[in-house]
Amino acid sequence: MKLCSRDLAVLALVFTSQLSYDASAASGTKSNADVLKVLIVDGQNNHNWELTTPIMERFYNECPRFEATVATTPGKGEDMAGFRPQFAKYDAVVSNYNGASWPRETQIEFQAFVHGGGGFVSVHAADNSFSDWPEYNEMIGLGGWGGRKKSAGPYLYFKDGERVLDAESAGSGGGHGPQHKFHVVTREPEHPIMQGLPSSWLHTKDELYERLRGPAKNVTILATAFASPDKRGSGRDEPMLMTINYGEGRVFHTTLGHVDYSMHCVGFRETLLRGTEWAATGTVTLPIPSEFPTADKASPIRSK
Repeated sequence: MKLCSRDLAVLALVFTSQLSYDASAASGTKSNADVLKVLIVDGQNNHNWELTTPIMERFYNECPRFEATVATTPGKGEDMAGFRPQFAKYDAVVSNYNGASWPRETQIEFQAFVHGGGGFVSVHAADNSFSDWPEYNEMIGLGGWGGRKKSAGPYLYFKDGERVLDAESAGSGGGHGPQHKFHVVTREPEHPIMQGLPSSWLHTKDELYERLRGPAKNVTILATAFASPDKRGSGRDEPMLMTINYGEGRVFHTTLGHVDYSMHCVGFRETLLRGTEWAATGTVTLPIPSEFPTADKASPIRSK
């Protein structure tokens, strides 16, 4: 991270806050050491965050492993100066945000949180956000839209079973065809997030993101989906689930989850929960439910 003196002053405040938080945790303020505290950030998005955030919040709070809180930014065109979540109080931050830039102080605090070992989860259109924030783009590895082009970094995908890092091709970052069901193919079966998952599973109707580009540093592609030309796709196996190392922090990046019916898939829910646990701790303890989708059958979440 390249920091000016003003940024360093902000960092000093962050570290003071972190020490205070660590001390309170050590004294027993946190009621259950097994519960991971998650902060979901929303408030602006070209997708319906008011519909999807409550779904994710419910997924987390129904799982004994998590306790979720939501931080909502001011609306589009409103003053963002007061948006200063205390990231250090959480084990992981989940972004359901795609909108105006955060205040510089908030950016620096977030960078420090992740770089210092905090977990970060980027959900769907969160990878469209902040195209002019270099550190954020390094955190998510790949992004789309927002004016991203060749200067943003290479394309990253699989072709004929091989990982391809394409830094030569020009073109914009981001695209998708019509929403449809598609198969998610495991590429790293031994990764903690993917262990025990099917080699291929049918995801419910969703946007299949393609042609993402970015710094592509320290990225592990966990799973891909084929962007079929029949669906106006790239003809490549595009990253769907990824992890990124950023400093001491861990990032889980899922391109899935366009809207409510996309999230109402056992595959989305379980990879989100497993990815969040990994981002927060580096391990995964959550079992795989028997209703996880198979190669032949999607598994919508049933209403209780």
